[in-house]
This record gives sequence, structure tokens and C-alpha cells, in this order.
Amino acid sequence: MSYERIKAEELFDKVVNAEQAAQLFQHGMVVGASGFTKAGDSKVVLDALAKRAEKEELKVTLMTGASLGHDTDAKLTRAGALAKRMPFQVDRILREAINKGEVLFIDQHLSESAELLHNQCLPPVDIAVIEAAFIERDGSVVPTTSVGNSVTFLSLAKKIIIEINTKVPESIYGLHDIFQPENYPHRNVIPIVAPENRIGRRSIPVDINKIAAIVFTDIQDSPADIAPPDAKTTAIAQHLLRFFEDEVKKGHLTDRLLPLQAGIGKVANAVLSGFKDSNFYDLRMFSEVLQDSTFDLLDSGKMSFASASSITVSSECYDRVFSNLQRYKDRIVLRPQNISNTPGLIRRLGVIAINTAIEFDIYGNVNSTHIGGTNIMNGIGGSGDFARNAYLSIFVAQAASKDDNISHVLPMVSHVDHTEHDVDILVTDIGLADLRGLAPRERAQTIIDNCVHPDYREALQSYFDRAQALRGGHTPHILEEAFSWHTRFRETGSMK
Repeated sequence: MSYERIKAEELFDKVVNAEQAAQLFQHGMVVGASGFTKAGDSKVVLDALAKRAEKEELKVTLMTGASLGHDTDAKLTRAGALAKRMPFQVDRILREAINKGEVLFIDQHLSESAELLHNQCLPPVDIAVIEAAFIERDGSVVPTTSVGNSVTFLSLAKKIIIEINTKVPESIYGLHDIFQPENYPHRNVIPIVAPENRIGRRSIPVDINKIAAIVFTDIQDSPADIAPPDAKTTAIAQHLLRFFEDEVKKGHLTDRLLPLQAGIGKVANAVLSGFKDSNFYDLRMFSEVLQDSTFDLLDSGKMSFASASSITVSSECYDRVFSNLQRYKDRIVLRPQNISNTPGLIRRLGVIAINTAIEFDIYGNVNSTHIGGTNIMNGIGGSGDFARNAYLSIFVAQAASKDDNISHVLPMVSHVDHTEHDVDILVTDIGLADLRGLAPRERAQTIIDNCVHPDYREALQSYFDRAQALRGGHTPHILEEAFSWHTRFRETGSMK
């Protein structure tokens, strides 16, 4: 064991194995665990909790930063260890259990979890399970590849379990900017005016007396699933790049743009990758996750700085970054998610937010989370934090999928995460709709003309025309037909 990773010698006797640490959990506890989009998550303690739950009744409420890697959510679900989960997940097994009602799920804006805990609007955290690179002499914790909600969990938890991951080099020290806003009513201004501003400390303060167990691991984060750009994602990226070029010509933006935010996934990666061959330069990012495309832009010289809450990359990119960490340390920073996602900073910095929609309707309402209006997919994540407060709120989706049997542009979305008031730009592989300054009837026609797959454009135009003629109103709808496309798909397997 690498005891040199524990700088506080009085903690040496807290070192145990994962199975011993898992004995600290009790039925009904609230657990706060590190992890944000598969990065910096518990590798062995939550796995040991799942194994315990296979043999005895042991259910917990699990809060994290965002999603976990290494099938941890699946293992906990199969073991029956989860009573409630929040605020985000991407696991297929857990998703099925949520949609069956077997696990309760709170789909939450990622900026809000820590706030609700500090405001005592959620049950108190009994145990925090936090991955660390090492523990400082004062007991403070140096995180690994994410910060997420770890600052809040460590502050509020009654007991703490630290997983020291020796796979992460100690040279990661200095990558993090740890800042915790004051509680209300004494909150002060968060003094960030540019993505590169550092305002906090390099480690997370901890009450050393609350550390109940320390477990050593040597396991790398689960790699991100990076799909190469395809024809549709490339088309979306090209539409967006042309839009940005037009905004520069109009004098709305400069060639440096404004700080970028992009959600996770292949569409976001394709959009960001498109900047490599563009005329834009000195780009900066104020986002949640640093993905492969972020480091490609840093390497190409197109991006000068990136701020986020986690690093979630492919295995190849992970090796590239951590074998040359000094090359990046002065150009990236990881923050708590209630800083990376805080609405006031997003508005102050003028962030350009690019997020993915499952579907959107002719008036610009966006569904980011549900299939068929009923079944959760992943969660809203940080898209709401950014959409409502961004300088430009952009949502992207393919126009149609599943052999074009599903249209992603509809008369009415089956679930609303982002209302028309929070959406500026919609982009599909067909084209781009700029909705700024448009009334609902203008928005509808602009979306139909620019974003709809050709197989569905005539039917959507017919719906809109008849809604205007038969029902009228500020936002014309034929309610008895509004969900007919979803119903037709459920009954026939096609929206056509």
C-alpha cells in the first residue's frame, strides 16, 4: 500500500480493505459519492456495498455528482441496494429499474444538489465515499479526475470513506480550484469573471475526525464512449460553424467567440471537433466535462483554456493527458459543480451553450430526458443550468432516426425540460433555426422550413396550418392531434 499518499500519519490506522469499509453502511442511509460522468468515482467501496446488499437487506439513497463508471449503478441495482438515486445516471440497468418504479429517481439540475443539501432541503448525508489522489497533512483531500459534489459531501457527511487511487499521479495536485459559496443569507459574490480565474484552494478541506476508513485502489476511470463523427453529426457541426461565422460578420461575436459549453456525447464532440478546421481561435470553455475534443482543441492551439468539473475521455486521450499532465495544468481547471454550473457565472461570462435534445416541437420546447413522455433516458444534467442563462442557448438533434421512422421534430414534445423561452437556436442535420426575436407562429414556420426531415415536413406543415385555421390563438395547437405522432409510433413502429 502507498502510505506516502497519506500525508497525515495519524490516519494510517484508518486503512482497511473495501469489504471492511462497506461494513460502515446501514440500511436506510444517505450516501454521497464522488463521480461525475464516469470520472473520479468510487471504484471498490460501492462495489463492496453491492455485494453486501446481495446477502442482506441494505438499501441506501445514493447521491453523486453525475453518472458513475465501472457498471457501479448496475451492480447496486441488481443487488437491490438502491432505494433512491440522484441527480443523474446513464446506466441501462438502473434506467430500467427506475422506469419500472423499483428505484426512485430525482432528475435534478446539477447546480442544485449541493444547494439543496446546504439548505437542508434534502436528508443529511450519513457517509461520503470520495476518490482522492492523496490526503494532505491537514487531512484535506486532493481529488482525482472530477470534483462534482465532493466538496459538499465531505463538508456535510457524518462519516467519510476515502478511496485513494494510485492510478492517478500525485502531480494532479494544482489542477483543482476548490471554492464553496457561503450559506444563505450570508452568500457573497463568486469572483470569477473569466474561465481561467482561480479563486479557491487546491484541496478539499476535511474534518479529519470524520474520516472513518481509507481504501487503496489502482483502477483507471471507465473510458468515455467516443463515436466517430458520422454524416448527421458532421452536418450539424457544419450548420453551427456557419452560424457562428455569420454572427461574426454581423458583429455579434468575434473570432474568439465567447466561452463554450457542450454536453456529453458524439454530437457535442463532433461540434467541438469542427472548430479545429475553422477560422476561430483563442477559444475558451466554461463547461461541465472536458472531453476528447477539448484536448484536441488545446493540442491544436485553437483553445487556450478550459474550465469544467470533470475529465471524461477515451482511453487513448486519458493516456495522452496523464502522461503529459504538466503540458495541460496551466490551461485547464476542475471546479465543484455548483461553481461550474452556477447560473450567475454562466450569465456573467456569456456562455454559448450547446446541448442535445431527444426531441423538440414546432414552437421550440425541448425534451432532453424522456422517451414517449414516460420513460426516463438519462436526466437533465446541466443542460437546464446553461440553457436558461446562456448568451446563446443551442440545442441539437438529428431530424429523424431509426430508418427515419422517428421524427425528432414534432407537433408537441411528449415531455418538457426546456421551454421555448429558454431556447435560442435549434439545429438538426437538415438545417438551423434561429428563433431569437420570433413570436410563436414565426418560430413554428422557421423550424418547419429549416429543421424537419423531408419525410415529415408536409405533415408538420399541415398540422400547423390547420391549427392556425381551426383553433387559432397565440400558440396554435390541435390538442387531440398533438401527440398523434407518438401514438402512431407506439402502435405501428413508425411516425409516418
